[in-house]
Amino acid sequence: MSNEEYDHLYKIILVGDATVGKTHLLSRYIRGSLPSVAKATIGVEFATRTIPLAVGGTVKAQIWDTAGQERYRSITSAHYRRSAGAILVYDITKKKTFLNISKWLEEIRQNSEKDIVIMLVGNKVDLAEEDETKRKVTYEQGASFARENNLFFSEASAVSKLNVKHIFENLLQEIYNNRLKDNNSVSSTRSHETYESAIQITNAKNIIKLNDKNDKYNENNANQMKCC
Repeated sequence: MSNEEYDHLYKIILVGDATVGKTHLLSRYIRGSLPSVAKATIGVEFATRTIPLAVGGTVKAQIWDTAGQERYRSITSAHYRRSAGAILVYDITKKKTFLNISKWLEEIRQNSEKDIVIMLVGNKVDLAEEDETKRKVTYEQGASFARENNLFFSEASAVSKLNVKHIFENLLQEIYNNRLKDNNSVSSTRSHETYESAIQITNAKNIIKLNDKNDKYNENNANQMKCC
């Protein structure tokens, strides 16, 4: 399929403090590898990828990587507009990046559409797997924050590939689900059944828990996503 052939176009923003790994997550998902040279994002950068949804046709994702430094805030906040989804990232080995999530969330909601779908991601799980003492934010803390603020949630690692694919593609599926629901509030039986099928595939309301460490699709994928 050509990259130009798609049914939906969704703009996604990556948001969070500097050095939490936003660029690495994007590079791993788009290119399948990490950046050869680690460098801070200046302003905003973006990449695209076209994928088939589990339900709903094909989507072209425009994924915008925003700078985490304070001096770029006025530039990056302007790019929140017309975003269908956001991936809000913190570093599980740096408590401050988690504490700053609240201000990032407020900024997203002030500058984006009211129906934006947000995925909270605790990145750099690989560091905690090597040495558990490096973990400064527990899984339960992340899940609790997500639950309280009606966000989806997952931990991930751009280095080990843990959940990278699932984070982006489940967010895209949820955007489709929400829009289908809104567009068919007074729906035919057929469209209602389509919506129900989409919900069954993503199988989550507020929090997604992903455990596929190989980051490969399998028939039990829906069962790996649980509402915590």
